[in-house]
Amino acid sequence: MAQRRLVFAAAALIVGPLQFAAANIVAQLAWTTPYSLAHNNISDLGNVHCQVSEDGVPRYICSPLHELLNTSAVLCGVLLIVGLALSSVLWRRSWVGALACVLLALGGSGFVLAGLAPADVDLNLHVVGAFLIMGVGNLGLALSAFARRGNPFAELRVITVAATAIAVVATWTHFSHSYGPFGMGGSERFALFTTQLWFVLLGANLLRAEVRQSSRPPHPSVDHR
Repeated sequence: MAQRRLVFAAAALIVGPLQFAAANIVAQLAWTTPYSLAHNNISDLGNVHCQVSEDGVPRYICSPLHELLNTSAVLCGVLLIVGLALSSVLWRRSWVGALACVLLALGGSGFVLAGLAPADVDLNLHVVGAFLIMGVGNLGLALSAFARRGNPFAELRVITVAATAIAVVATWTHFSHSYGPFGMGGSERFALFTTQLWFVLLGANLLRAEVRQSSRPPHPSVDHR
């Protein structure tokens, strides 16, 4: 039963980010006006109304598939929370891991909030969602680098440290409006999708660990006669 839970956890952690990335691509391709990865942020894809936005970078926003993007964001958040909950037995091995799990789950809740409250419908709630994703969630990513040795999280320590560095710097540049050469949209994507890629790698590592465990031969019984 425990093994099945971890397989489901791995699947949720992989499918959630991948389907959200796919929804981003499909929603971008549906635009009749040019969509820029540097000058348009992810939230533009979920905006309900067609209008000119003046926040930071003036641009015309009209996303025909905003419902797809927002539904995908909610689904991503739900799957991340489910994946973390099902794998919580691994995170609870230390208080740092348990705290990291909670913060990452809060980041998942940010996807749900951002999807339910598009930026042009309720900007305040949408910003709270974005902060949970890129602020709180990325803090959880940083703490997961301190996972104990001997579990699937520790095996990703080097990748986790690298992903944390990229995500934290990108989050800082995005919220401070110091976008740099990647622009407003580029900095947001590095802050968000770096952690999402880490989730996919984490899920794949969990799945590999479970396959490896199930393929081990059973321990021979000991005859005490």
